[in-house]
Amino acid sequence: MNGDSPLSPSGPIAYVDDEKTIRDAVRQLLELHDYTVETFDSAEKVLPKLTPDWPGILITDINMPGMDGLALTEHTLEIDRGLPVILLTGHGDISMAVNAMRNGAYDFIEKPFDNDHLLEVVHRALEKRQLTLENRKLKAEVENFAAPGPRILGTTPAIRQMRELIHRVLDTPADILLFGETGTGKDLVARYLHDHSARRDSNFVAINCGALPESIIESELFGYEAGAFTGADKRRIGKFEYANGGTLFLDEIESMPLTLQVKLLRVLEERQVERLGSNRQIPLDIRVIAATKEDLPALSDAGKFRRDLYYRLNLVTIPIPPLRERREDIPLLFQHFALVASARHHRELIPLKPEAMARLQSQEWPGNVRELRNLAERYILLGPGILNGGTPPTDSQEDLHGQQTLQERVELFECSLIEEALRRHHGSIKDSMVSLGLPRKTLYDKMKKYGLERRDFVGDSRE
Repeated sequence: MNGDSPLSPSGPIAYVDDEKTIRDAVRQLLELHDYTVETFDSAEKVLPKLTPDWPGILITDINMPGMDGLALTEHTLEIDRGLPVILLTGHGDISMAVNAMRNGAYDFIEKPFDNDHLLEVVHRALEKRQLTLENRKLKAEVENFAAPGPRILGTTPAIRQMRELIHRVLDTPADILLFGETGTGKDLVARYLHDHSARRDSNFVAINCGALPESIIESELFGYEAGAFTGADKRRIGKFEYANGGTLFLDEIESMPLTLQVKLLRVLEERQVERLGSNRQIPLDIRVIAATKEDLPALSDAGKFRRDLYYRLNLVTIPIPPLRERREDIPLLFQHFALVASARHHRELIPLKPEAMARLQSQEWPGNVRELRNLAERYILLGPGILNGGTPPTDSQEDLHGQQTLQERVELFECSLIEEALRRHHGSIKDSMVSLGLPRKTLYDKMKKYGLERRDFVGDSRE
C-alpha cells in the first residue's frame, strides 16, 4: 500500500468535510502513507478540480451544509462516471450510501472508521482510477489508427524511426529488404508499404519462399505456358506477372534455392519476366519487397545466399525491432489485439490490472508481436487465468463456461484443435487435413471462421 512500490497506484486525493478536526485527521493519516491530499470544507469548492482527466479520487462526507455529499457524488459522476467517489457516512446514512453506490459511487465507509480499512479502500479506488485512465489512453491511441488498412502501432523511438523510414521510401521505385526476427510483423510492414503507396490500387502478391517445395517455386514465380512440362495442360500466370503494377512480397527470401536466386536477380535487374516454356519477355512495373530473419551477409559468406542478390535487395533495408526493444508499446498492442479478439468472438474485454501489464512488459517475447497477439486472443477466449502461465484454474473455467452456451464451448474446443494441428505441422494444410480428418475446403472454412491464418504457423512452431 505504500506509495514507494512501483505497482502502487498513485494520484491525488480530494477530501471534503465541513469538520476541520476530521479533515486534519484524515489528511494526516493519508499523508503518513505517502498520498497527496487536498482538503476542502465544502462541496462547491472541490467541483472545479474534478475533470475527466483528473487522476485522483474523491472522499466526501455525506452530511454537510449547502451541497451535501450525495449531491456532490451526483455532480461528480456527471463529470466522469469513472471517477471513484468514497462516501463517509454516519450510522443513519447507510441506506442513502447504498443507493448512491447503486447509482455509481465507488464505496462507503461508516464512521467511526478503521484506519486500515480506509487505507485499503483508498488503495483500491486509486488503482481503479489509474486503470481507467490508462485504458482510455490506450483506446484513444488505438482509435487514432482505426482507419481502413494496416496500421503500425507503437510510440517508442524504434517504431517512430521505422515509420519515418517507411514514409521516406513509400513511393520510390527501389526494392526493399525487411529484416526482423520471427513474429515482428514483416508481413504487416510489407502490406503497409503497398497500401499507403501509389501502387495501392494494383495487386499485392505475397509468397513464402520457405513454404513452397523447390520443385514448384519457379513455376509459381514465373508462370508457365501450356506444355512447358508434364502436367502443364494450360497457361498459368506467375506471381511476378500477376503483381505487375503492384507489389510482390517475398517472405523468407533466405529459403530460396541458389539456382533460383540467379533468375530472381536477372528479373530484378531487367524488370522483365519470362514464363517457363516461353521465349517472350514480359515487361514489369513492379516493386519487390523481400523479408528475412537471417543475417544475409553471413549466409553469403557461407555460400548459402548469393552476395550479388543481397546487394541488389539491400538498396533500402528496413530493420523491424523485436518486441523486447519496444516494451513501452506492449500495453497499446495488447489492448489493440484484445479489442479485435473481443469483437471477433463476441466476448467482454476485461481490462488488465497494472501488475499483470507489468508482468507482460517484463517478459522476453521470443515470438515477438505474434506471440503477444496470440496471448491476447487466448486471454479473451479463456479469461485472465491464462496470463498465469497456462490454462485458467478450475474455478475460473467453471465461471467462464457458465457464461457460454454449449455451441460456444464446442467452437472453442474445435478452434483449439485446429490451431494445435496447424502448429504441430508448421502450417502444412495437407498434413493438418490428414490429422484432423477434414476435407481441404472444410478446413479452410473453419480457419476463416476462427481467424486462423496458415502463415502464423509456418516455420518456428512458436509462431
